[in-house]
Amino acid sequence: MDGKHMQIGEVAARTELSLRTIRHYEETGLVIPSARSQGGFRLYTETDVARLMVIRRMKPLGFTLDQMRDLLDATDRLDADDAANATNATDRLDADEREALLERVRTYRQAAAEQVEKLRVQLSRAEDFADTLSARLDRNAPATRV
Repeated sequence: MDGKHMQIGEVAARTELSLRTIRHYEETGLVIPSARSQGGFRLYTETDVARLMVIRRMKPLGFTLDQMRDLLDATDRLDADDAANATNATDRLDADEREALLERVRTYRQAAAEQVEKLRVQLSRAEDFADTLSARLDRNAPATRV
């Protein structure tokens, strides 16, 4: 785990999430502070920040808290398995479990790609609309006198 701990204010600034949102994600079990200070303040690591960034990126794509939790569970288990493999630990996933987790991640990747494409279409339509309004204003702008 990372050695440097950050308080919630620094994490909020780095992730561009509000303190309230970070606390909500803690209450729902999506991210748990890695430690607490002697005064009881939440302390986070780079790993916690990375987890919050995953959540932040999923939210505008319409993923629910349960879906976020499911994806994070799958990636956490895959990461733990990778670490177990690197240290020759005995608590490794069997091939079927690993493949099932990878398939879950693939499903979320596909859903994210579909949402991104929908957002691209929406953005294109919004840009067309803004261009239409600009053109109308340009046509109706009073002529400037020289």
